[in-house]
Amino acid sequence: MSSAPPSTLKLILLVTCWYAGNTLYNIYNKKATNTIHAHWFVAAAQLALGIVWSLFLWATGLRKTPNLTSKDIAACVPIGLCAAAAHGGSVLAMGAGAVSFAQIVKACEPVFAAVIGLLVPPIDIKPPLAYAMLLVIVGGVGLACVKEGKGLTINMTALMFASVANIAASFKGKLGHAVTHSLKADKSKNMDSANVYAVMNILSFAWTVPMVLINELPTLQEEWEGAINKHGFNAVAGNIALSGFFFYIYNEFAFAFTSQVGAVTSSVLNTAKRVIIIVASAIIFQEGMGRNKMIGSAIAITGTFLYSLASKMKKKPAAKKD
Repeated sequence: MSSAPPSTLKLILLVTCWYAGNTLYNIYNKKATNTIHAHWFVAAAQLALGIVWSLFLWATGLRKTPNLTSKDIAACVPIGLCAAAAHGGSVLAMGAGAVSFAQIVKACEPVFAAVIGLLVPPIDIKPPLAYAMLLVIVGGVGLACVKEGKGLTINMTALMFASVANIAASFKGKLGHAVTHSLKADKSKNMDSANVYAVMNILSFAWTVPMVLINELPTLQEEWEGAINKHGFNAVAGNIALSGFFFYIYNEFAFAFTSQVGAVTSSVLNTAKRVIIIVASAIIFQEGMGRNKMIGSAIAITGTFLYSLASKMKKKPAAKKD
């Protein structure tokens, strides 16, 4: 017997919470990285808050505890590494430059995913129209980087970290699809979408801690004390805590929503989400949105949406010869 489809009200609530959480995460993440220049630490703290929330749900029985073997965990470890690099790259990109610029570059993720799909087995060949849309995405991002009267202006640090996030997210999708599908299929493992994300969040934290130790530990205390003296404890700790809370919550709602709707609906709403973040960050942080940046970001985001649609087109069966 098939389960009843989710109600319209439930879907509206899920997508509203997803959008609100994602927008607020980007706002508080930017505020956090503005107050303390220890961005790997910020990324790790955000993931740690998610772990506390997951442990609370499992300890109280509000959510079933995952039942994983050592083999299951080992299969998830590489995906956790990719998740750590994707999250850390995003945090560092938005810390190094404008949120809107990071979001525009992240719209290029399909370009990286398409290349990885062709290079890493199993080979994933998209329809020709999907590859054509990649040129639209790259062209839009390029136009967004051209300032009127100043020519091409690129924040190379933000571009580098956003690109790292794109590469890692692409590998995460490539490596994680089969593993997570297998875990969800075995009901004895208690690995629904929420628990899959919770486990990946824990592994992501485990991979992020070494980056904090290597890159920031020698100066972390000095950075923390300097941030407290300049901005106050409540501002520093509050922004980090709120960014971590909204990061975990928005992913929870996003997973819950996308697991109940079709791929096309998810693509439409994921595209709209990026537009909202760009507009909100431009208003709150007074980030310049010149003509080229607005047109270029619109082209890139539209290209991302069309790529998502084109890549999901079913191939026509070959005509049978008489």
